[in-house]
Amino acid sequence: MDRIKLGGSELEASRIVLGCMRISELETGALARHIGTAIDCGINLFDHADIYGSGECERKFGRLLATEVNREDILIQSKCGIRQGATKDIQYYDLSKTHIIGSVDNILKRLETEYLDLLMLHRPDALMDPEEISEAFDQLHATGKVRHFGLSNFNATQFDFIQKYTDHKLITNQVQFGPAASHMINSGIQANTPFDGAADKDGGLLEQSRMNNVTLQAWSPFHYGYFEGIIMDDPKFDVLNAVLENIGRSHDVTKNAVVVAWILRHPANMQTIIGTTDTKRLQNIAQAAEIELTREEWYHIYKAAGNMVP
Repeated sequence: MDRIKLGGSELEASRIVLGCMRISELETGALARHIGTAIDCGINLFDHADIYGSGECERKFGRLLATEVNREDILIQSKCGIRQGATKDIQYYDLSKTHIIGSVDNILKRLETEYLDLLMLHRPDALMDPEEISEAFDQLHATGKVRHFGLSNFNATQFDFIQKYTDHKLITNQVQFGPAASHMINSGIQANTPFDGAADKDGGLLEQSRMNNVTLQAWSPFHYGYFEGIIMDDPKFDVLNAVLENIGRSHDVTKNAVVVAWILRHPANMQTIIGTTDTKRLQNIAQAAEIELTREEWYHIYKAAGNMVP
């Protein structure tokens, strides 16, 4: 599998990333086989967050890291900033210096590693102070706990706002993207039209990332809406599924692999985060890195998902 340098840094990462949000569901042996298969497929970047499984996902991965996987052979990224309140109905964001530093200490302890290759701030905090964030980054980098930094779910202006106050280049932005969650590109395709899709909700996020050599990481590529459902075999997406099936057949890959290939085909050189815990499905999806869709195929998928091509 081809690798790219994240945000122009020295980190060489696979185009497909294994998301670890659900690995707490796997028993130790199954998890070891799953991670081993990912590595055999060429995946070398593993995505975590301190809230995944309330920390259990990082703990399970950490135990595996201590026994089954050579730390220097892989890259690990994690995210922080989402906090659970005193009751389940209260969730809030915290990008204070104290919380960021404390979160990283806990992440490293759970992962049983001395450093993160990449730390991302999970979601923008309305109360965030960029100077505090910069101080946290400086301290984490100086102590060797974090080697690189990025953001997640930040729009273009928010991204530039944080970058202005830190000397550390922000190398990634993790965003929702897929054929049925294509808001990041709709405004560009429908530019100079009166249609609703022409509204730019992200402040030119895609173009901003490309101009500043920021690697976009697409999460939940098979979802539609905001976690409303999965497109695969959903009657609301019969046309899209038929198109994916036909294109997949022509390339000898599964529908899931076609969706990932659709993301990888974009010249922004994005990565795709795959969160499956089904090892066979993971192997099938990894084949996406070996094919390149034509322009016609790419637009056919885009339109079949219900998107407008004026």
